[in-house]
Amino acid sequence: MQSPLRILFPPQCVSCGSPVESDFALCGECWRETPFIEGLVCDTCGAPLPGEEPGRSVQCDDCMILKRPWRRGRAALSYRDNGRRLVMALKHGDRLDLARPAAGWMARAAAPLIARDQLIVPVPAHWTRLFARHYNQAAVLARALAVVTRLDCIPDALVRPCRTVAQEKMSREARFANMAGAIRPHPKKGASLAGRQVLLVDDVMTSGATLAAAAEACHQAGAAGVDVVALARVAKEP
Repeated sequence: MQSPLRILFPPQCVSCGSPVESDFALCGECWRETPFIEGLVCDTCGAPLPGEEPGRSVQCDDCMILKRPWRRGRAALSYRDNGRRLVMALKHGDRLDLARPAAGWMARAAAPLIARDQLIVPVPAHWTRLFARHYNQAAVLARALAVVTRLDCIPDALVRPCRTVAQEKMSREARFANMAGAIRPHPKKGASLAGRQVLLVDDVMTSGATLAAAAEACHQAGAAGVDVVALARVAKEP
């Protein structure tokens, strides 16, 4: 027997609002239109790759050239179509309810990386962005992922003391220069990373410059190892 609240407020698709069977779910049509990353991926950054799963670690062209300051990476969605719309709704539309299903998608994508006693840490936001947006979407995702994975989360282990320039139209080289030294361990809480395996969380990975700065800050704090997971990955078109 349905509860009165379920009758008055039936579950709706988190993307389009159509009726669904359970809370925090996508309807069939939106699921089909959401570009989940599956199959063969770069083991370092999570970018989707052509071909079949070979049962061994493979890297994309970028990760064979760039030295990433983390070990392995994954992403749940490609940053296009409904994947991009979901990220933008979470980031700019106050759709914090999206963190719950997103955490499930991220946990599935990051399953090969998740380990016991791992510490979940989000990429930090500068205080001016927090003031304007009222929340850090990476921290919201990190907390939700911690619930799903039953891992500890320290949302303020890292800080971003300087506000960086928006990177949307920058080249890869400019992005890395823009983020150099922009993220640091928290003066007090950063010490909690010492000797720990860290899973860094962000909403979108493009060049990897922001996650690289955060990973380097984790290493400065004495982290034993760093892996990364993003909700969405901006990938090159094949």
